[in-house]
Amino acid sequence: MKPKMILFGLGILFASAVVCAAQSPHMGTWKLNEAKSKFPKGATKNHTVVYEMVGDDVKVTVDGTDATGGAIHNEWTGKFDGKSYAVTGDPSHDMRSYRKINTRTLSIRNTQGGKLVANGTITVSRDGKTRTVVTRTRNAKGVWASSTGVYDKQ
Repeated sequence: MKPKMILFGLGILFASAVVCAAQSPHMGTWKLNEAKSKFPKGATKNHTVVYEMVGDDVKVTVDGTDATGGAIHNEWTGKFDGKSYAVTGDPSHDMRSYRKINTRTLSIRNTQGGKLVANGTITVSRDGKTRTVVTRTRNAKGVWASSTGVYDKQ
């Protein structure tokens, strides 16, 4: 096969991967619907979550409030491949991984110093308008608490 044909084929493959990821129902801006959400007392609340493509990676930007009402902001860039990638700006965990379960569902795992501190699932509704995040989070005392965050697509 000629080198030009190989490069052309690789270009098509890369473009297809980017288009497929960009068409993921997870992409876009999501706003917390507190009325439909259930959080334990003192839980951090992610008010806005943005998924966007950065090259062939996904960037997730989170803005919200901590247990005291103080502002939080963290960022993660990586792939939905189940591998851990660094998180910046979040003192509760230093690594995060997303794994694609199906077109609309991701699993998420957060670790701090190699130790699991949170996990769960993120599912986008069939109509693409709602995102539900069900997580279990371990507090500083090692106690697990569950929460459900419901988000509306903006």
